[in-house]
Amino acid sequence: MTRLAAGVAGNPIGHSLSPVIHQAWIAAAGLDADYRPFEPADAAAFDRLLDTGRAGSLRGLNVTAPFKEQALARADEVAPTARGCGSANLLLFEDGRIRADSTDGAGLLAALSEQAPELNLHGGAAVVLGAGGAARAAVAALQGAGASVTVINRTRSRAEALATDLGALVGGPEALAGADLVVNALSVTPWIDHAALQARAVLMDMTYLPLQTDFLAAGRSRGLTTVDGLAMLIGQARPSFEALFGVLPPALDIRAVALAAMGATA
Repeated sequence: MTRLAAGVAGNPIGHSLSPVIHQAWIAAAGLDADYRPFEPADAAAFDRLLDTGRAGSLRGLNVTAPFKEQALARADEVAPTARGCGSANLLLFEDGRIRADSTDGAGLLAALSEQAPELNLHGGAAVVLGAGGAARAAVAALQGAGASVTVINRTRSRAEALATDLGALVGGPEALAGADLVVNALSVTPWIDHAALQARAVLMDMTYLPLQTDFLAAGRSRGLTTVDGLAMLIGQARPSFEALFGVLPPALDIRAVALAAMGATA
């Protein structure tokens, strides 16, 4: 029997590269472990998966849409990072209890550091597009790094709820003109006027399939610095792997592994 079992839960989940990344690290580290995808049909099925974890069959789970907020609500213990962003992408099971955490913010900051090293968030202006769980994690992380964050969302009431919870601002397209960073936290391509952005603005898309989204492509055509969602995925996977398996990810060109699985090139 596998000593350590973990996985990623979401719906849909077939597109997820998390199993590819974690299985590559497991193999390189020589662990007696497994990491697999789970696709609960609904909230009730996700609860049943959590019961499996409580019973000791799973060490932990990464969680993606649409279960991040439910994951937080079902936890017995919540780390400050998860509580701060109002959602959880990491659950750890121990002695029948669930501990919730979030590595999304760490992943976002790691991606920015890697692909936009000249961006200074402290005192900068950031705009987050969207008001869901991913947006909450982005807002919390960016504010923690010292940025002033404005949320833009089609449904303004959702943006206002997020802003009230996290102390952010709510704005419209006019906020783009002064943005040092624009983060797309939507699952769809946002419509923004790229011509309104400053020449130094950085664009980040939390989506990684496709790697170069239309949002990023439009920014690159203007000569703007862009940050892709794969860098964030890898950035949040590193602390997740350590929490799940108790060891650091081994030295490995994991981006190349992920790109190969995508059939893409760097």
